[in-house]
Amino acid sequence: MRTPTYGIFSGTLSLLLFLSFPFTLHAFRCGDGLVSVGDSKGRVMIECGKPTLKEKVGDKETRKKGTGTKTKGVKSSKTVEQWTYNCGKDDFIYILTFEGGKLVKEATDGRGRGASECKGR
Repeated sequence: MRTPTYGIFSGTLSLLLFLSFPFTLHAFRCGDGLVSVGDSKGRVMIECGKPTLKEKVGDKETRKKGTGTKTKGVKSSKTVEQWTYNCGKDDFIYILTFEGGKLVKEATDGRGRGASECKGR
């Protein structure tokens, strides 16, 4: 009689452990294109078209830490903007957040309404 192998069990266990760790891999599909965190506002505009709504939601100040006297305590400010895309009644409302011209977050805000205003949808 053969002893059972645990290859399938260990592979399944590895997959379950991998899937249990939280990770963010956000991407927003626009027509044939895909935009993701780190993309510029220009790239998003080219791939997705004009948003339904653009709004400036604030400024984010950062203080640069450094060892030299020139970099210690230097403050900089980044404009924070949110672009909203209404992808219609069969999809979601997507909110893309930009800091300093770079996409930093993608979120949904419930179901869309009416006809889609999203490129390619």
